[in-house]
Amino acid sequence: MAERMLKFVSVAQGQPDKRPAAERSTDFDEIYRSFAVAQAEQQSSRCSQCGVPFCSIHCPLGNNIPDWLKMTAEGRLEEAYALSSATNNFPEICGRICPQDRLCEGNCVIEKGFESVTIGAVERFITDTAFASGWVEPIRPPVERALSIGIVGAGPGGLAAAMQLREQGYQVHVYDRYDRVGGLMVYGIPGFKLEKDIVARRHLYLEESGVKFHLGLGVGDRDEDGQIAFATLRDRHDAVLIATGVYKSRDIGGPGAGLGGIVKALDYLTVSNRLSLGDTVESFENGELNAAGKSVVVIGGGDTAMDCVRTAIRQGAKSVKCLYRRDRANMPGSIREVKNAEEEGVEFVWLAAPEAFRGEGTVSGVRASRMKLGLPDATGRQSVEPVEESSFTLEADLVIKALGFDPEPLPTLWGQPDLAVSRWGTLRVDHETFMTSLPGVFAAGDIVRGASLVVWAIRDGRDAAAQMHRWLKNAAPARAQAAE
Repeated sequence: MAERMLKFVSVAQGQPDKRPAAERSTDFDEIYRSFAVAQAEQQSSRCSQCGVPFCSIHCPLGNNIPDWLKMTAEGRLEEAYALSSATNNFPEICGRICPQDRLCEGNCVIEKGFESVTIGAVERFITDTAFASGWVEPIRPPVERALSIGIVGAGPGGLAAAMQLREQGYQVHVYDRYDRVGGLMVYGIPGFKLEKDIVARRHLYLEESGVKFHLGLGVGDRDEDGQIAFATLRDRHDAVLIATGVYKSRDIGGPGAGLGGIVKALDYLTVSNRLSLGDTVESFENGELNAAGKSVVVIGGGDTAMDCVRTAIRQGAKSVKCLYRRDRANMPGSIREVKNAEEEGVEFVWLAAPEAFRGEGTVSGVRASRMKLGLPDATGRQSVEPVEESSFTLEADLVIKALGFDPEPLPTLWGQPDLAVSRWGTLRVDHETFMTSLPGVFAAGDIVRGASLVVWAIRDGRDAAAQMHRWLKNAAPARAQAAE
């Protein structure tokens, strides 16, 4: 079947059809259509089957990408799904929201001019086909263990760990303060990138696999309505995994920073996503977090900023501008997302940073100054410096701060002063065992590494689950044997 591969010289790169900007900017449905079988096979056949697969090397999960591309090209889709899902708990989600242009596709060795294989779209196609064909079966562990594990956080890291631990037969309980499973995949990422029924489908799969969910139940320092004490969790379970993510929005100061109409990105996106899920949200109904008819300025250049500007377009904003202090080449967000935003009518104001906010009670404008790029800093990234006497003002009825996220102060919130944190507020763990300073308490994902990608949270959740299994078998053998 080798003749089916290496067709990048004769077959052009092709993405799934993208809905026209005028059509897609009026709703929150995904903007890319799915591949047909023939398209997926054809695009997979472009893989060069190189000896050193840089696509796999630069995938945080180490996915066996060339192998499942070959299987797809040969029409062996069920085998392709089995291989894809062996290293990735949620291929259909990563295929939609991973920044492939910076990871697998960005490191494809096919030379420019022929362009990379469309790995993400094929990955999504394989698992969507598997669900539609009934190939995705609930987890049925060969042995049921009496030991129970509590996981705090129903985001990608916590869910990946839950799957891995359930496969080992543990009784897995997931706790989350939100009323739906998925964390930021549900409340932070808009439907035009990831429709919510995709996440709900995984929720159902996990429930059918025996994972128990305790939703609308936050963790705190005491037991009360809607909250369980962290100490209670430790007493209830044989091991605990903290996979809360990071939710504390970074702020910005300056004159006028306290004016009305200046909001946090996560608050804005959560309200929009709740509306898409059918909820009624007062802060949208009263116009506070509704961009309709407003001049919107989003501050930031990451993927969250892209989610905000594209959401504002769909809400019917009068104008949407993205204010970013560096240039396009230095944006942390996906270049593909920038292009999609521009097609939908977003204006990017490059090399500009806010100085102050104007308005009487409510914001009416953002005063900004032009910036210039300087020498690289210790990280290799170019520093930015203001250009003297370059101030200008952007009209703004709604300003959205998309400046990133920091960890919440968990030791204080949970009444656990012995839970060690780093100087950045992330949880400190042994990076081999994933255990925190508290025995039997592990941590993974953004709460350890800081705000990052969904794919890294999945990787961390998988690795932490393996270490928890090892610890329960080796470090606590008497307890394990007594429970089984």
